[in-house]
Amino acid sequence: MQVKIDLGSKYTGIALVANFKRGKKVVWSAEIHHRGHVIKKNLDTRRAVRRSRRNRKTRYRQPRFLNRKRKEGWLPPSLISRAENILTWVKRIRRFSPVTSISMELVRFDTQKLENPEIKGVEYQRGTLYGYEVKEYLLEKWGRKCAYCGKENVPLEIEHIVPKSKGGSDRISNLTLACHECNQKKNNQSIDEFLANNPKKLKQIKARAKSPLKDVAAVNATRWYLFNQLKKEGLPIEVGTGGQTKYNRETQGYPKKHWIDASCVGESGYNVQLEPDMQVLEITANGHGMRRMCFVDKYGFPKSYRPKERTYMGYKTGDIVLANVPKGKNKGIHIGRIAIRHRPSFLLNGVGDVHPKYLTLLQKNDGYGYQIS
Repeated sequence: MQVKIDLGSKYTGIALVANFKRGKKVVWSAEIHHRGHVIKKNLDTRRAVRRSRRNRKTRYRQPRFLNRKRKEGWLPPSLISRAENILTWVKRIRRFSPVTSISMELVRFDTQKLENPEIKGVEYQRGTLYGYEVKEYLLEKWGRKCAYCGKENVPLEIEHIVPKSKGGSDRISNLTLACHECNQKKNNQSIDEFLANNPKKLKQIKARAKSPLKDVAAVNATRWYLFNQLKKEGLPIEVGTGGQTKYNRETQGYPKKHWIDASCVGESGYNVQLEPDMQVLEITANGHGMRRMCFVDKYGFPKSYRPKERTYMGYKTGDIVLANVPKGKNKGIHIGRIAIRHRPSFLLNGVGDVHPKYLTLLQKNDGYGYQIS
């Protein structure tokens, strides 16, 4: 058995691949929905409240800076959350299956294959994956849509911002993506000529052409952290690039999905069998509640405090329960998650108020939500 991982900024695909006599086959797959953006938003809110409080109470406090030192290899909590979600599920998978190795994308793009594209006579050194690395990089950079008209979900072509006939190069900073119609319409015009009547779009494209991929750099940093943590599991680790994953997927004719990308990671992802009616487990990271002890109004002033106890009558917010209500407007059998109150009246998702005596615990809150697709 091999666990294969395709790490992304918002979604991560995981596949469990087994080796049979007839070849490799995906026997289980899942997609993890990360909550890094939620963590970032919560940290920004907390920082704003903290600064507001200090400004009110310690207005003349001496400024402090350069008084904190981060450990080597430090990552922000939003990125740590992504990696820890994957580590959690790798460990869970190892409990119910005999995993012998791990495969993951270590880098999103192979920068060595993107360097010096203008050198003549070295095409034989680039290899089959060169075009896939470039195209995948541009898809991420330009949001998988036409840079000129904004069309999505259409075939996109690599287009030179400054045409080669007018001295343009094959450097990444001079490449963008365009649909077939826009590419033909632009022809060999310069971008200033083509967008002379749309200065706003011209400014946006020029700015984006020079902008780095911050999200990709952050995910690449997460990959290295994840790689170092996975090495502690004591299993052999196979690594690959995003371009190689795309090459494996397209040569086998599979659609673009996160769990399919995970199945096609690395050299071992070249010939993998997929069931057409494969059921995929969608895992949503919900967290384990809040650390906030005080709730504030829109001006940053305290308005209420959270109770110290996080459980009541043996239940906790987020637990999945079976409710067998014998009477009342909510009469019947219901299954869902509960939100506790510190009184015998819980809120059951999609139902309403339910007394705890009618509840049976099915699964404790583990920080994740589940759905089969």
